[in-house]
Parts: sequence; structure tokens; C-alpha cells
Amino acid sequence: MEETYKVLVPHDFTEEAEAAVSHAAYVAKSFDGELLLLHVVSSEKARSDAENKLNAIAESAKASHGIEAAVVIEKGSIFDAIPKIAEQKNAMLIVMGTHGVKGIQHITGSYALKVIGHSKVPFIVCQSKPSTGKIKDLVLPIKFSQETKSKLSITSTIAKHFGAVVHIFTSNESDEFIRTKVSRELTFAKHYFDERGVKYEVEMAPETGNFVPQMIQYSNDIEADMIAIVNSSGDGGFLPDVFKGSGEIDVLNNKFKIPTIVLNPTQVFVPEHFG
Repeated sequence: MEETYKVLVPHDFTEEAEAAVSHAAYVAKSFDGELLLLHVVSSEKARSDAENKLNAIAESAKASHGIEAAVVIEKGSIFDAIPKIAEQKNAMLIVMGTHGVKGIQHITGSYALKVIGHSKVPFIVCQSKPSTGKIKDLVLPIKFSQETKSKLSITSTIAKHFGAVVHIFTSNESDEFIRTKVSRELTFAKHYFDERGVKYEVEMAPETGNFVPQMIQYSNDIEADMIAIVNSSGDGGFLPDVFKGSGEIDVLNNKFKIPTIVLNPTQVFVPEHFG
């Protein structure tokens, strides 16, 4: 029997969490899947009230999005609960709403990044802007990191599943050595996408420096549906050579509220048995 594609949504009864439900529903429906709504309580005393609220949200999701949603109430820490439930329920994707500089259930941005960076399951992080019901334009930033086959494979899979165009956004480098390296990585990415019939466009940042703000602005200018970040450091960091300092938080909490998908090279977005 074929396994159901499950999308986990940590829910804290906020506008951002409701937006996450809409994004999760769109992805899950594309696989004929279902939602898992998770709320974490600090005591058993809070369980009953949380369950009633979450059941109402599940019914609303079914009515609004036409998708089944199961409810999970877990006692403890959200840092432990999210990966635990994702593994127990075989979730393929987690969609999480963030509250500006704060994350799900009042986790600050830096702690939210730790949850995502060490997850075995890909994340989509959104803000209060609900799903537009499409993923047709996907921005993939390339600076001077090594664009591995696994990283491009994930992006390619997403693009092919949703019929999206990958917009490769490269840095503008003044240093000749780095500029050559970026060009080499871009050539590799283009060949990879060409071989797999993935549509793409290439845009170079108009200025040197300030790569992240330029990438975010470009994403808004083309009305991108999502920005793709791939974790290549292996220690929970996000492309450390591209997003230094608070750059990753700037992407996740970008002022245009464009959702961000964050993946590790070892993760998959579409399992082989889903075609």
C-alpha cells in the first residue's frame, strides 16, 4: 500500500500558523496527501482546550482547502516535539509560520533556525501571507558555494513537480578569482537543469556586495512564489558562504513575506514512489 504524503504544520493559533496551513494544504493536495496539525502544550492541564481548538482548525482546513487534517497534541518542548512527531508520523515536509523576528510559539529566529537546520525533514517557512495556490517561480541564489548534484537535484525535483521556473540569482563579484568560481558553478547548474528539462532563467545581482538584500528584492520584483535555500554546511547552518551573520534570518523574515524552503542535501521533497 502506497504511503500517504503527510505535511506537518506546527500550530500556535496565530495568523502566521493559519497562513502555514494554506501553504501546507497546497503542497499536500498536489500529492493527494494530508495535513498533520501539531500543537505543543507545557502541561496536561492545557491539553483539552488545545485539542478542541485544533480540531476546529482541522475542520476549517477541510472546508476551506478540501483536505483531511489530523490533530496531534504533544506535551514538552517544541524543539523536541517537531522532529519527534515528524519522524513518528513519517511526515515528508514541515510548514512553519514565523512571527517576524520570533518563530513558532515565540521561539526567536536563531532558535528556529536550529530546529530547521537539524531537521531530517525539509521546511517551508512562511509569514502571515497565505498561499497564492501556485509555485511557478522559484528563486535559487548562487554565490560561490559548491553547487553539488544533490542540492540541484532537490531544486530540480520541486520545479518539475510544480511546473515551476527556477530563477538562478548569482552574486556580482569584483574579485576575478571568485567571479570565475561563480561562473563555474553557474555553468554546472545550467547543464544540470538542461539535462533534466527544467526551465530556468539567470540574473546577476546589479551591484557587488549586499547579496541577500538584492536577492530578496529580485524575488519580489519577479513575484517569486518561493526562495530556495539549501543547507550545505552539515552543522545546521544555511549556506554559510552566502548568508553570513543574520542573513538567513533576513531571508526567512523577508519584508515581502515570500516563503522560503530550506532543505539539506540528504533530504528529499518528492519520494520516488510518488513519481
